[in-house]
Amino acid sequence: MRRRSLMIAVPAGLVTLAGCGDDKSDSSKTSDSASPSAPQPSAAPSPKIVAGPLPAVTAGTKFGEKPTIAKGSGAPSKDIAVKTLITGGGRTVAENDFVQADFVGQIWDTGKVFANSYDSKTPLIAQLAQGQIWEGWRFALPGKKVGSRVELSVPPTWGYGPQGNPQAGVKGTDTLVFVVDLKDVFNGKSSAQGKKVPQGDAALPKVGTNTDGGAPSVDVPKTSAPKKLVANYILEGDGEELKADSTALVQYKGVLWDTGKEFDSTYGRKSPTLISLQQVVKGWAQGLTGKKVGSRVLIVVPPALGYGDNPPQGSGIKKDSTMVFTVDILAKM
Repeated sequence: MRRRSLMIAVPAGLVTLAGCGDDKSDSSKTSDSASPSAPQPSAAPSPKIVAGPLPAVTAGTKFGEKPTIAKGSGAPSKDIAVKTLITGGGRTVAENDFVQADFVGQIWDTGKVFANSYDSKTPLIAQLAQGQIWEGWRFALPGKKVGSRVELSVPPTWGYGPQGNPQAGVKGTDTLVFVVDLKDVFNGKSSAQGKKVPQGDAALPKVGTNTDGGAPSVDVPKTSAPKKLVANYILEGDGEELKADSTALVQYKGVLWDTGKEFDSTYGRKSPTLISLQQVVKGWAQGLTGKKVGSRVLIVVPPALGYGDNPPQGSGIKKDSTMVFTVDILAKM
């Protein structure tokens, strides 16, 4: 499964993910693809939200079941049609939040499924922000609650646009139909919620255990930095383990061992970020592989597994610096 293009900031120079995925113009999968190709940022007007028409869900009608959606009947609305099929009782979704969702997407006129996450058992994680997901989702899903199933029809203006997506079999005139199961939501106030793990080694940094969404403290000892990679639980979650090819939604803060100075953080940007373990420095890739969702992890990255003698220009990181990170693993896909 290819990951969509993400224009995000990650730990200074930890390779932005702009080249790791598919764009909305570059989707290589159709019915078995769990990840949409993100549209290019556009100046599409704010849509009107209407109640219908919408095709019936003929099978798989429970939350979490793969739905079967009838082919559209008649002409679709020129506005975004939205209906909550199942009302959840979880947190309310807001614009710019990251949602974790299972979904099926198909074409109104033909009923052809061009994307779904159920077959791969890998829910999509996407930000409801311009250029990060179908614009129809960005306008239709805010205000819905986690645990809800939402059906929506999305005209081309708020879908793939006039260019369509030929590789997905979507024309520029196609209205899209989605059924979306909202499994979770994350934002800048999200934290790991795992159990505290004793921090008994005085030679290692001590990391704060707050779970209120604030940046954890990182106190670096006045000792020599370890020569080998350190990747220890601070809070141990009970979710799935990350694999070497996982994409994870994280909150993090990075400081330098020598000075304790912070050089990058998602907390300052007030938004978590998606990272691919195949697109980060070796210290992150090795340190996070095998760690469980819901955890906070201390990672001490020696120069050989970080930037060595070639730190990113303007990052404030000197050659052969040891970096210290606290990383909250919020979700994976």
